[in-house]
Amino acid sequence: MILVGGLAASSCLACSPERGATTRQRVQRPVATYSIVARDSKTGEIGVAVQSHWFSVGSVVPWAEAGIGAVATQSLVDPAYGPLGLELMRIGRSAPEALQSLLAGDEGRDVRQVAMIDAAGRVAAHTGPRCIQAAGHSVDADHQFSVQANLMAGDDVWPAMANAFREHTGDLADRLIAALEAAQRAGGDIRGRQSAALIVVSATPTGKPWVDRRFDLRVEDDPDPVQELKRLVRLQRAYLHMNAGDAAMEMGDFAKASQEYAAAEKLAPEIVEIPFWHAVTLVSSDRLNEALPIFKQVFEREPIWADLVPRLVPAGLLPDDPDVIAKITAQASPGPASK
Repeated sequence: MILVGGLAASSCLACSPERGATTRQRVQRPVATYSIVARDSKTGEIGVAVQSHWFSVGSVVPWAEAGIGAVATQSLVDPAYGPLGLELMRIGRSAPEALQSLLAGDEGRDVRQVAMIDAAGRVAAHTGPRCIQAAGHSVDADHQFSVQANLMAGDDVWPAMANAFREHTGDLADRLIAALEAAQRAGGDIRGRQSAALIVVSATPTGKPWVDRRFDLRVEDDPDPVQELKRLVRLQRAYLHMNAGDAAMEMGDFAKASQEYAAAEKLAPEIVEIPFWHAVTLVSSDRLNEALPIFKQVFEREPIWADLVPRLVPAGLLPDDPDVIAKITAQASPGPASK
């Protein structure tokens, strides 16, 4: 990464030290990084994932926008490749065209490592000759991805990532994680591990970025960041099922809602809050009898959730009906059969 005045994210193509915008001495610090940009040809989803021995790599390297593309910018990084690359793709440039355009205007291209993929799956990568070895990339146009790495333990890291992405089954997030895991098994960053990030965006933008970003996860500092990222992906899947269940409830499709809630609970059985809100939604849909056993299980695991129930009435999340609230809170107390 390039540190301008000690701030990693302040660099831009127009003011990078190589462009001579200022005579002040710039401090460059390499961040060993391996990353992947990819498109799922079945769903059209676009994603980028990265791991590095550098704090908060997700704040600088990965960029993605639904219906546009994804960028990974690393080595002696200029973060502006991310937003500028997306902007060029947004106005109609292909990923290879966008990358070449930005490289042509950057006198520091020899120390950059950048990969881009667009919404059509066109992909390109650049590894400057002055990137710290082992450094390289592998572009697979047929499978619509690029893997790239610098300052690695060996030159088999990025080929291992490519093979893992091609061979792994599952959705895009699964395959991105598989590529990161393969990199670590091949030796990874010669200095070790610290942070990781993953972004997956939908094929078609809705105008609501918070909906378009199916996964937007970062591990800032962890001894095993990829495994922690993998855990967060699992939790995100659970909450995506919760959201789908809520949407089904709004449409009156109770069978679908129950299916989605069950999937969420299966993915994250350790999260008591998931069945709690499932039960709250059932009560709001006049299905109290189905909700009561769920509340009972929740309160048995963590009694504090019973204290929350009355607070949901003023918020409009539970009915203002003392009998209903009493039946719910009673699930926290042992019944006659258990005495």
